[in-house]
Amino acid sequence: MASTPAIFLTTLVICCSLSSSHAEILFSSLKKSLEVTVKHRAGVLMAGEDTLEIDWFLNKTFPAGTDSAYKTIKLKLCYAPISQKDRAWRKTEDHLKKDKTCLFEIDSTPYKSSNNKFNWTIERDVPTGTFFVRAYILNGDGHEIGYGQNTDDKKVNNLFDIQAISGRHATLDICSVVFSVFAVVSLFGFFYMEKRNAKASK
Repeated sequence: MASTPAIFLTTLVICCSLSSSHAEILFSSLKKSLEVTVKHRAGVLMAGEDTLEIDWFLNKTFPAGTDSAYKTIKLKLCYAPISQKDRAWRKTEDHLKKDKTCLFEIDSTPYKSSNNKFNWTIERDVPTGTFFVRAYILNGDGHEIGYGQNTDDKKVNNLFDIQAISGRHATLDICSVVFSVFAVVSLFGFFYMEKRNAKASK
């Protein structure tokens, strides 16, 4: 039968292993080894209607073999600082598990070093705000080991604005106006007919 010290030591080793395998990954520790570009029409983009054309490829300034452990690319839509101000639920944290910068999943795809393109129609639940796109690189264990984004480190360039769906549709607005006009015309018509009938009965 194992002694108490041996059991304690074994338990300690297991706990340390589990702790290290689930250690929080810091964004500051990731290599910016991807180049990401985003194309879209000029002006404010409409949720549920407009499209982003996203391209990404390995930064050629990194040495050969840098991407040997790259397995998956995860694309995300992220809030720019101007849309995070005074909103704690969108706060940027260095610990990726706590970070709220990139709350919208765009796509997840196997890694390729070049010739990557994805067209994404902005989802209807995206709120009004200013955004950028970030691509996370995952290894075989599903852990983030690198990234790239279509903006600079301070997140002030190449941003784009999205307008959320208001919950109203143009067709409904037109119908509402038509019915309102019809109601007013009907009301005046009713009073006109009442006066006319009253004069005719005298």
